[in-house]
Amino acid sequence: MSVATVDRVLNRRHPVRAETGRRVVAAAEAIGYHATGLLKQRLSQAAPQRTFGFLLQKQGDYFYRQLAADLAEATRNSAIIQGRSIVEFMDELVPSTIAGKLREVGGKADAVAVVAVDHPHVNAAVEELQNKGVPVFTLLSDLSSPARAGYLGIDSRKAGRIAGWTISRVARKPGRVGILVGSHRYLGQELAEISFRTYLRECAPEFQPLEPIVNLDDQRIAYEATIDLLASNADLVGIYAAGGGMEGMIRAMRDEQAGDRVVSVCNELIPDTRAALIDGIVDLVIATPTKLLAAKTIESMAATLANAATESLKQIILPAELYISENL
Repeated sequence: MSVATVDRVLNRRHPVRAETGRRVVAAAEAIGYHATGLLKQRLSQAAPQRTFGFLLQKQGDYFYRQLAADLAEATRNSAIIQGRSIVEFMDELVPSTIAGKLREVGGKADAVAVVAVDHPHVNAAVEELQNKGVPVFTLLSDLSSPARAGYLGIDSRKAGRIAGWTISRVARKPGRVGILVGSHRYLGQELAEISFRTYLRECAPEFQPLEPIVNLDDQRIAYEATIDLLASNADLVGIYAAGGGMEGMIRAMRDEQAGDRVVSVCNELIPDTRAALIDGIVDLVIATPTKLLAAKTIESMAATLANAATESLKQIILPAELYISENL
């Protein structure tokens, strides 16, 4: 990269390609250049105006509030667009409701990213928006619709196998293992559960996975389900929470003082799971890097609208962050 290229970005002498501008900013950030903020500002002033819609799950969940904040920040600070964000939350998983919200947000945005269950109603809405020129990206859990523009999230298959490895290695003895899922219509959760079972079947057949309990990502339901698992299975040695509602599982484990005898694995580093790791209630947290997810989402949405998308954008797998009590 030449000095002249940097000069063009900084002083706006001639236009540069978006990718070139991103490379200049990345290099400036890497060396701690004092005018990096100015470089970003120069690029954004020449960038197209875009409105991005984000349709997330329950607003009461700390994780989704954090993800919403990261997505809004990444949109606002993007160097390749002049971005505005629309963030909507859904407190119910009814597919027709999700489809309606998709159409509503898609009517106000240039592109949409959504966390949703896989259902014909939802997929029909995705296809309608795609046909109108509004690409829809899936976050955290994919959809079966071929019309979706891309998926961004961690590898659910690896997450399930990591959970199986952890429980089979950390548990003091073989026994039964409980499984909590929010909904099997979340393809990510379904894949994580299947992979968890597959790992135990292949590598630790002495462990017996129980039938999964659906908790609708509701911590109250997860609490009752965990209490029942602990009461009904004297030989319970592990619990894998493959979806949300982990706060309820943690509270039940605390109330029953089960941390010493039951190995547990859940998702996302939030205040509840951090405290549970420290207190020995949870053994492993498999977390999504939300800031990286947000940055990659904005980059992918902008590239698709600029007709710069390639097949590689169809699926962007992010590295999961693994936390135990000793690396917090």
